Amino acid sequence: MTAETAGRRVQEVLDRLAGEEDGAAVPAAEDLVRELMAFYGEGLARIVALLGADGTAPLPAALLDDQVVSGLLVLHDLHPENVQQRIRRALRSLPGRPAELIGYAAEAGSVRLRTAPGGCGCGGEDALRRDLETAFACYAPEVTDIRLEKAAPQPALLQIGRRPPVGADAG
Repeated sequence: MTAETAGRRVQEVLDRLAGEEDGAAVPAAEDLVRELMAFYGEGLARIVALLGADGTAPLPAALLDDQVVSGLLVLHDLHPENVQQRIRRALRSLPGRPAELIGYAAEAGSVRLRTAPGGCGCGGEDALRRDLETAFACYAPEVTDIRLEKAAPQPALLQIGRRPPVGADAG
């Protein structure tokens, strides 16, 4: 389960509660979610401190590469990397490295990416955009706008070889 999936499920429960006849259930559920978030956030902050990631040692890369752990660290403002580092981590998490970071505009939440020339042939731009949205939701939820630019095609490889002598018998 990703942080995005968990958030969606919590919202669905709150929406169901909002549909109940007794309107008091929604504020109580929201209070419950807030208290649980605070409790889990405090526990996660203590884990990070006990691992030494509070400035004395870095968190292991395996933790930062995990989408769920990374999503929790971002959610509780405990992730040690800045947004551009997390954007790069999100891109590295995608198979085949289909895009590279050109720039990020924090005020707009917009990221500009250059797609690999030729693409992977596995679903096109729509599939790539969905994969990017999923990765950014876990690693860099600040990204709300993805702008894809196609890379210039690679020049054709010139093959230099020996020709058969002129007038050579082809038979």
